[in-house]
Amino acid sequence: MTGINKAACIGGGVIGGGWIARFLLAGIDVDVFDPHPEASRIVGEVVANAEKAYAMLTGAPLPPRGRLIFCKTLEEAVAGADWIQESVPERLDLKRGVLNEIDAVARPDALIGSSTSGLLPTDLQRDMKYPERLFVAHPYNPVYLLPLVEIVAGEKTSAATIQTAIERLPPLGMKGVHIAKEIEAFVGDRLLEALWREALWLIHDDICTVETLDDVIRYSFGLRWAQMGLFQTYRIAGGEAGMRHFLAQFGPCLAWPWTKLTDVVDLDDALIEKIGRQSDEQAAGLSIRELERIRDENLVGILQALKGGDGGKGWGAGRLLKDFEQSLWAQGGGTTTSFDPSKPLRLVETKVSPAWVDYNGHMTEHRYLQVFGDTSDALLRLIGVDVAYVEAGQSYYTVETHIRHLGEAKLGQAIHSTCRILDVDDKRLHVFHTIHDTATGETIATAEHMLLHVDSKAGKATPAPAVILDKVKAIARAHAELAAPEGVGRHVGQRR
Repeated sequence: MTGINKAACIGGGVIGGGWIARFLLAGIDVDVFDPHPEASRIVGEVVANAEKAYAMLTGAPLPPRGRLIFCKTLEEAVAGADWIQESVPERLDLKRGVLNEIDAVARPDALIGSSTSGLLPTDLQRDMKYPERLFVAHPYNPVYLLPLVEIVAGEKTSAATIQTAIERLPPLGMKGVHIAKEIEAFVGDRLLEALWREALWLIHDDICTVETLDDVIRYSFGLRWAQMGLFQTYRIAGGEAGMRHFLAQFGPCLAWPWTKLTDVVDLDDALIEKIGRQSDEQAAGLSIRELERIRDENLVGILQALKGGDGGKGWGAGRLLKDFEQSLWAQGGGTTTSFDPSKPLRLVETKVSPAWVDYNGHMTEHRYLQVFGDTSDALLRLIGVDVAYVEAGQSYYTVETHIRHLGEAKLGQAIHSTCRILDVDDKRLHVFHTIHDTATGETIATAEHMLLHVDSKAGKATPAPAVILDKVKAIARAHAELAAPEGVGRHVGQRR
């Protein structure tokens, strides 16, 4: 559970819209106040992007989407909210005024987060009646995919507020990092500012173009940073002697004239025009929406790759995604108590993500097995074989599988799976899964599986308990009335 029943978002631009999407897709109702005449359209586009990204990111069952309401007044939006996120433009006077207005009408125990990129929370909370519940919650764009939130306390922010805020972020798929001392621009933006300042000088001095500079980042250290950050990367660079050796070897370089970080580049009209022209050339006609789509697909691929890191345990942001998915499965699995006996069970809804596509331009073989495996997992949760059941030492193991590839699944294509229970006894579970094109209903692939109920601690097959068998047999009896699916009992071989 998120601990948040209702969220209020004040400001619905790029960042505010990202927060709205995060809350909605976590099943949280959101009230929005934004006087911009196009607020509904802007937020709608961000939420649509988020839904597309989530469909590629995970096959775990998301909770029912929260309710979204655009309110006419700030007071109406804030009423009854557990978490209030302010995301208005970056001006101290404006933010302070909005936060004071929120403070006057919000519940005294409501959390109030500011999305500011660099203003100090002490300055923001100066005139608040309840300053102890105000903190900086600085996210990164796109908020619906990048999980980090910098949590920064002001002088009057309570420790309980910081702890509660950090605890409420993981159910949203986010990671709160407490910045120990408040400082302008916090940590992330200070690092970005240093890189940005140096980059502007490199363009100003005609050392390289904007495209060359971006290539230097994305083809080299940008890849390292995505999975190990800065210090861990340099620890490896120090070899077996580690970080101390690295510092001893490269520390003297800090005194060399390699940077212009202490100088401020003059963003005059000529430099702005140069950067704008080169950026237009780099975009090669791609619209902002097209670039957003490409960005989101790439981020999904990176996150999924990291989810499989460290021997499958997950690494960095991928570990967070793995934990998030496990919580979704735990909350969403096994909650369905009824089904339509006239149809196969519809269990998994997803889209083909970039990480699933091979050199032929369609979903690669092992991803079919992943979807079929997710389908089996969803069935098991439905009958009561959930996380707690497995942790207690019993489960079903797949012992035989036969997959048929009958069509193609392309990048971004919406697909879903269905399940038929063919037979069941006290130890065996015989199932038939089908992957469908969601748009047309056509069959893309089928898989026939035999599963055995096992005592995982003893390492041997064992009868399933009656409480599980009763659920399976009820579904099996209903499915026995359906026509046998085409392809049951097929095997690999050639006609002679």
